[in-house]
Amino acid sequence: MKLSRPVSWFLLVFGVWSWVIWVTFVKNLIKDASGLAFDHGHPTAYFWVHLLLAVVSFVWGTVIGVIGLRGLRALRRTS
Repeated sequence: MKLSRPVSWFLLVFGVWSWVIWVTFVKNLIKDASGLAFDHGHPTAYFWVHLLLAVVSFVWGTVIGVIGLRGLRALRRTS
């Protein structure tokens, strides 16, 4: 299967965007002062659920970005 150039770029940009968004989110989650993420210095269920969401998003963002990168490399080789 061959991906088109626009689709490959979209997948690559999506992967990078996912990392930017979720890294920012995790930084904010760790700095949370509202009491949702930490209760007297101990992580809450809110923290663990959102950390799990971030990790899964990192993994999927990486997989999708790599697919886009491979699509672009394949197009360059055939050109």
